[in-house]
Amino acid sequence: MKKIQTALISVSDKKNLKPLLNSLKKNNIRIISSGGTYKEIKKLKFKCLEVSEFTNSPEILEGRVKTLHPKIHAGILNKRKNKTHLKDLKKNNFENIDLVIVNFYPFEETLKKTKNHNKIIENIDVGGPTMVRSAAKNYKDVTVITSSDQYEDLIDELKKNKGFTSLKFREKLSRIAFTETAYYDSAISEYFNKKNNINFPKKIVYHANLIENPRYGENPHQESGIYSKNNSMEINQIHGKQLSYNNYNDIFSALTISKSLPKNIGTVIVKHANPCGVSVNKDHLKSYKFALASDPISAFGGIVSCNFKIKKNVAMELNKLFLEVIISNGFDREALKLLKKKKNLRLIDATNYSFNEKLKVISSNKELLVQTEDLKKFNNKDFKIVSKRKPNSKQMKDLVFAFNICRYVKSNAIVLAVNGTTAGIGSGQPSRLDSCQIAIDKMKKFFNAEEELVAASDAFFPFVDGIEKLIQSGVTAVIQPSGSIRDKEIINFANETNTILVFSKTRHFRH
Repeated sequence: MKKIQTALISVSDKKNLKPLLNSLKKNNIRIISSGGTYKEIKKLKFKCLEVSEFTNSPEILEGRVKTLHPKIHAGILNKRKNKTHLKDLKKNNFENIDLVIVNFYPFEETLKKTKNHNKIIENIDVGGPTMVRSAAKNYKDVTVITSSDQYEDLIDELKKNKGFTSLKFREKLSRIAFTETAYYDSAISEYFNKKNNINFPKKIVYHANLIENPRYGENPHQESGIYSKNNSMEINQIHGKQLSYNNYNDIFSALTISKSLPKNIGTVIVKHANPCGVSVNKDHLKSYKFALASDPISAFGGIVSCNFKIKKNVAMELNKLFLEVIISNGFDREALKLLKKKKNLRLIDATNYSFNEKLKVISSNKELLVQTEDLKKFNNKDFKIVSKRKPNSKQMKDLVFAFNICRYVKSNAIVLAVNGTTAGIGSGQPSRLDSCQIAIDKMKKFFNAEEELVAASDAFFPFVDGIEKLIQSGVTAVIQPSGSIRDKEIINFANETNTILVFSKTRHFRH
């Protein structure tokens, strides 16, 4: 147990100070502070000694140097039972600092408010993290508080132990403190990497906040956590039981597709992170019905993501099917009332969800695999019509739609489409030919296509057999990346069969 006699307080977040100061006063703990914190403490009518008076050294460099002083850090870092340390303190007339209460300049908040580099630099805290690291290192003798959320715990600890803190308590706070300084520095590191367009520096440090521990991981015996670079996610669960790891994985897969569609248009149905139906019909109800018709069996127990606000008419249709999650850009009052009748159905508002992170990360054992996200926006320059028969505007629109959906399907991926709606999807097969067959079988089983079908492939056909199978099933236009040594054979076959063939300049695997 360690008695606290002197505390140093320097905080950017000044909320909830009064109960803390009352506790320190009750336990006869002297307070040292500086700058705005000192003024706030005095304003609250508590006694406080200014840092410059304590160190007998004025603040300099416009406040950049306040607490960076030997008297401060010797007071924090000295080992209380080390004779040499005690001798040094006595020689220099230094004294112990037993409690450090610090939170840092709001660097991440500054990034949200300004792009002015000079202002951002001035909001990099130096003194705060330095004191926190000193106190955390010397946790055997010093208590360190890094968040106003910890004030209540400290107050309880002091009350329970009559002004003392336990080693267990101090060690826990030390662990948290080192995490705080690491997080803070990683945010600064990321800022400089982004500023200089460096995606893959020699060393990389990720920072994120724990949002929640989902019900379990991929299976009930596995644990999981979901983290965000913000203090909350851009999606908001407004109803239903707690989400699992798999639910989140499917939600993000669905949103990736939804947010690639035209604004406020389109329905995406996802099962096991793969789309099983997508439609961009402008009529929201038809959009859902068409997406469902693509593969109603796979949709059972799946996730529906509506890239629009759900109203009562769509909610009535959604309620006819067992679904795990419904995602929408908001719900009107009647729709919400209707959907909430299903107690376990998760409802997610994704109105504010957007893609602004360049990098995608997956991990295996001690390794991280990092790549830039496939967020390419397609335009006409990305495609080349290579067949004699040319697509009309409607066919070209369907081809680009199918190709866009194809890049979100697990490789090897084949998507059949008509009128802005998927008619069959083949996914996740080692053989592209098998994916073609699955897409065709789905189309024949569920979809009654009265108009000409188009097909998209996420990579080139290495042989004629794949495109031949598609054409035999009724496909009249195909879009695929170029790059095969047999591209000319594919073009010749398309011309022989009077098939439209469009080459993409980019490949879009999703492993």
